[in-house]
Amino acid sequence: MSDFTIFYTDDDEDDLCIFADAVESIPQNINLQTFSAGENFLNAIFNPPATPYVVFLDLNMPGKNGFDVLEELRNSDYRKDIPVVIYSTSSEPSIIEKCRKLGANCFITKPILMNDIIKSIEHAMQIDWQKFIPNQSNFVFRY
Repeated sequence: MSDFTIFYTDDDEDDLCIFADAVESIPQNINLQTFSAGENFLNAIFNPPATPYVVFLDLNMPGKNGFDVLEELRNSDYRKDIPVVIYSTSSEPSIIEKCRKLGANCFITKPILMNDIIKSIEHAMQIDWQKFIPNQSNFVFRY
């Protein structure tokens, strides 16, 4: 299978490490780039050549939060089509809907179990993002 690049932005170092461990256990060749702040992610995404297959984005971060980052990404001419999976501890319907309206492609409430984290990452890797159209029934992934 092809090589994939995933960008993951989260201010929680433990979450970044757990996500990295999950990626390591997936039998695909995945290049994971992690960022501990929204500003760091935006600097990387707007300075090529790195183009991720998919971005996992936490919402609750100091400085530029996930909403800010998503909005800036979607308002850019250059990177607006990169698939974004919101990866958050929240499961509030109003937050999920706000993410959908801002242009996220998918919403995943952060799993607790490693097996579910792996399922979530594998789900994002299996989607043909160029053809995927988010709607009310497929926007939220349930592991």
